[in-house]
Amino acid sequence: MRDYFIRRFLLIIPTLIGATLVVFFITRITPGGPLEAALQRAASMQAERGMKDAGASLSEEQKEEMAAYYGFDRSFVPAYLAWLGVLPKEGDKRFIKFDKDVQEQAVTLQELLPREQWKPNNAYRIVQAKVTRDGKLTAGNATDVENWRTRAEKEKNRVQIFRPKFDGLLQGSLGISTRYNDYVSEMIRERMPISIFYGLASFFITYVVCIPLGILKAIRHRTVIDNVSSVLIFVGYAIPGFVLASVLVVYLAARLHWFPTGGFISENFDSLSLGGKIWDVAHHAFLPLFCYLIGGFAFMTMLVKNNLMDNLATDYVRTAIAKGASFKRAVLAHALRNSLIPLATTLGHVVSIFLAGSFLIEMIFEINGIGMLGYTSILDRDYPVVMGLLVIEVLLLIVGNILSDYFVALTDPRIRFE
Repeated sequence: MRDYFIRRFLLIIPTLIGATLVVFFITRITPGGPLEAALQRAASMQAERGMKDAGASLSEEQKEEMAAYYGFDRSFVPAYLAWLGVLPKEGDKRFIKFDKDVQEQAVTLQELLPREQWKPNNAYRIVQAKVTRDGKLTAGNATDVENWRTRAEKEKNRVQIFRPKFDGLLQGSLGISTRYNDYVSEMIRERMPISIFYGLASFFITYVVCIPLGILKAIRHRTVIDNVSSVLIFVGYAIPGFVLASVLVVYLAARLHWFPTGGFISENFDSLSLGGKIWDVAHHAFLPLFCYLIGGFAFMTMLVKNNLMDNLATDYVRTAIAKGASFKRAVLAHALRNSLIPLATTLGHVVSIFLAGSFLIEMIFEINGIGMLGYTSILDRDYPVVMGLLVIEVLLLIVGNILSDYFVALTDPRIRFE
């Protein structure tokens, strides 16, 4: 079994590469990306200033610099390898155009200061340098430009200046958002506490409610309790969560004012006492949690019920009762233990709580969680955020599947992975 799990962990790398490669390819061929949107905004701004033929007023160098900023200056394979961290990214790229008789031009560069030399709102220092037509970059101090590179393009009479840097997935970087100009990892980290809260709450409430309810339904099969509870959970399963969320917001929040219409906490949250903070979070979370949970009760409850009923009909349960064991002991000590083994297949996916969320429910309740972040990043064509979320989701999914296999093997001695 050890060899099986070693192989599963080794498969994480090719699975992650395959998933990200496909999505990265889609981002390269999808029209209306961030580069097109930026060019359109630039043309619109110039058109508002009264410029004629605004679309053509952007020079070729400006368009290429913009393409380099959004990572579209390379073909698919080099761009993916740079995102992966195998090849260096060419940051802060600019193009220096040379006139016919000019052999050298002055350029202004920015050098990132060491962290211990950072000052408020100033992490760079200005470097005055010179670049020649053949691509030689010089400054007063040679160390001032050691982090910059050049590439001469004689056929276009220009020189590319860029800063090479390995800054990809292998270096632990998910990139910078093209929409908000913020680190993707920081954006995800800011929203993760909300997703963890709803994920943990949904996980525990589901198990606390569904396991006892499934046991009760199995013991009281075809009684009023079983029939009524079946109707209720299947009605809840049939109602989409976002539809129920819309109804609850309109009637219970907007009209009756029983609950807040949206948000995760109140504006005066910091001024509340500890008890007031707990109540405020619970008050805001009640309706979203109800919408998250309503669809998942049916699956878990019926899974417990059906497995328990199958085990109650087995020979070992009848033998235990025939030897004098009470029905309660036969259910709780014998049948229930084996009935909970299939639940082990779902325990591994508890790691998915880190990215739990439905963008529709979060949109209706104005919750700034992971689901909303993924939705807005797709609408804004914010591909670094899309790729960052994809990496985390794929890793959590793979690790969850491996944990599920481990829990199954741990709880059921009959199963051995070879």
